[in-house]
Amino acid sequence: MSRLVGKTAPDFKANALVDGDFKEISLGDFKNKWKILFFYPLDFTFVCPTEIIAFSDAATKFKEKNCELIACSIDSVFSHLAWSQQSRNDGGIGKVNFPILSDINKNIAEAYEVLTDDGVALRGLFLIDNNNIIQHATINNLSVGRNVDEALRLLKGYQYTAEHGEVCPANWDEGADTMKPDPTGSKEWFKKNQ
Repeated sequence: MSRLVGKTAPDFKANALVDGDFKEISLGDFKNKWKILFFYPLDFTFVCPTEIIAFSDAATKFKEKNCELIACSIDSVFSHLAWSQQSRNDGGIGKVNFPILSDINKNIAEAYEVLTDDGVALRGLFLIDNNNIIQHATINNLSVGRNVDEALRLLKGYQYTAEHGEVCPANWDEGADTMKPDPTGSKEWFKKNQ
């Protein structure tokens, strides 16, 4: 578990590839929005493009929920650009629908506690709410990619609880019953769902 959950997300300011161009961005640029910041080890690798493509293809679903996706690796913006200009059929990522941060000095990966001894980032994913509090974090080792649908489900869950004050039971998804977080109120859920 990340020690950062429940705390203010570490701020950052770095160059990024944004819509095929270079731009300096910071966490503050996404004020009043939910964010998913996800780290990946390196450009021009194997699992990494599958994740970036999957998140990019689902970016509209996150935007509809007032959530911005932000990717980050230790590569330069020039590497990000070259990778985006390589076709997906050839291991590239093509056009990406969110910024890709260049953490070339490794400060962001270090602040989010995902930097390995070898100097690359683990597959860390941080769900940051509209008040910049980290609500969820997962950190995968390098060999297994993340599930975009699960990231979206978690976003919906945390947004629901923030708005309604109820909690989401195991396997909850949008539209399913939630629970009142007290001994009496929770029994309503158990009566209906057990």
